[in-house]
Amino acid sequence: MGQLDDKIALVTGASTGIGLAIARRFADEGATVYLTGRREAELDAAVRRVGDRGIGIRGDVSRLDDLDRLFAEIEERSGRLDVVVANAGVGDYGPLGEITEEQYERTTSVNLKGTVFTVQKALPLLPDGASVILLSSSAALRAVPGLGVYAATKAAIRSLARTWAAELAGRRIRDNALTPGPVGTPGGDELRAAFPRDDRSAAAEPAAPTPLGRLGRPDEVAATALYLAGDQSSCTTGAELLVDGGATQL
Repeated sequence: MGQLDDKIALVTGASTGIGLAIARRFADEGATVYLTGRREAELDAAVRRVGDRGIGIRGDVSRLDDLDRLFAEIEERSGRLDVVVANAGVGDYGPLGEITEEQYERTTSVNLKGTVFTVQKALPLLPDGASVILLSSSAALRAVPGLGVYAATKAAIRSLARTWAAELAGRRIRDNALTPGPVGTPGGDELRAAFPRDDRSAAAEPAAPTPLGRLGRPDEVAATALYLAGDQSSCTTGAELLVDGGATQL
């Protein structure tokens, strides 16, 4: 018996890293999992790793027509969604004075616009008692030089989790924020590598070790996502669960 037997789940940005780890854990626990990603080859590889319970639908969460196509296919295949994990996100290094319009548009469109419309367009498919999980970041809780725009979008996501939890409480739909710290993923490694060497030695999140002395692992974030997706968190909503090795607390 899995914790998510017979559940239907969506994980956006599931081609690699945290999203892929969540999709694999959900499938291992009995869920049928829809995975989205922008790059077809990586998405196909992710679906193979998830196994028979994985279904890949290529798309960009910042494009509303892609989201419409995504949810139309989910409705046709499954008829509902029990769990939505809004994980798709991007980040660019850009200290004040060097932020470009292109960086701003890309980060806000994927992280914020993508989250808002992923959840909004999923609503007609969510039964009462469903679970919505929004991926924030510990960067939103710390002053990380060079990550101002990224951190602002992740702080907004945490705020949305509170507001939507209140709005959806009447339907018993739970909405929570899952907040990782620095995690060893392809995207995280790329972002850390973008920091100038001087900034990497400062007390900035992409560079500093956690109090546990290491980066987090995607499977550790996935374990918390499983808790939020399943019945064990039936009285948890509007909350923020930190998986950051103590980086924001110690």
